[in-house]
Amino acid sequence: MKFALATPALNNYPAAMAPWEPRAGGPEILRYARKADSLSWDWLTIPEHIVMPTDMKEVMGSRFAEGIAASAVLMGATERIHMLTYILALPYRHPLVLGKQIGTMEFLAGGRFTLGTAVGHLEREFETLGIPFEQRGPMTDEYLKALKEVWTSEHPKFHGDFVKFDNILVEPKPVQKPHPPIFIGGNSPAAMRRAAVHGDGWIPWLVTAEDLPGCIAYMKSLPAYDEKADRFEILVTTTAYKVEDYSHAEKGETEVSGDRDSVLREIEALQKAGATSVQVMPPKLQTFEQCLDWIEWYDQEIIPQFR
Repeated sequence: MKFALATPALNNYPAAMAPWEPRAGGPEILRYARKADSLSWDWLTIPEHIVMPTDMKEVMGSRFAEGIAASAVLMGATERIHMLTYILALPYRHPLVLGKQIGTMEFLAGGRFTLGTAVGHLEREFETLGIPFEQRGPMTDEYLKALKEVWTSEHPKFHGDFVKFDNILVEPKPVQKPHPPIFIGGNSPAAMRRAAVHGDGWIPWLVTAEDLPGCIAYMKSLPAYDEKADRFEILVTTTAYKVEDYSHAEKGETEVSGDRDSVLREIEALQKAGATSVQVMPPKLQTFEQCLDWIEWYDQEIIPQFR
């Protein structure tokens, strides 16, 4: 079992935000990342939205980091831990630009990046960026193919419906081979198919331990899954968010477990259901120092039980 640690204060998502986070900034986030780096956490997860529609502020908050810039800063501040965008909407960036950004980060930091990506869901965000919302699925599939071409070919070339390039060089290449891992987010059959065909892992949202076996069975039924079955990551958040899908309206208070027995039960249930990795959100502690103490406690008391 692998463990991804949510990076607080990069967003202010109301359902999961701790009291200290709105006042926190760069110094706290960098100290938090270095603390996690000194422990045994596998990833730091990096949230992202480019813009937030004003009518979504109440349910999603106003602050969301840009995932590539945040990953680059945190990779430069750490030595061991990997970064995982959780989740970057792929249609927002031309694959040559994104491929170059990730290749550069990997070159400078010795690898350590995992692309968590999906089609995106905020229609107003697409409209603001001038990207066709109704084409996001085909664009994502094509961009995934183009990214792999950029990362793996000495002379990359691609001719698709949305992007075309030829007679170019793109270096530096990523350190991880054949390319940085790609985890696909989303709960729909289309997202799960995309994960099986194009991805190295799957990141569901609002999927419980009860739902998970059926989803995994569906992906295993797809021919593309067979060749990657022994290395495919299924990364599930331990937080049971009480929010509606897409609208993010709260249906009750989201409780983030912090005590040993509750945490162990959550992970055991997800592991039994088929998860290979978990994303952990620190509980809603009052102070930043308490949060640092908690992630160290988790590293000492919980992670060793699943290694």
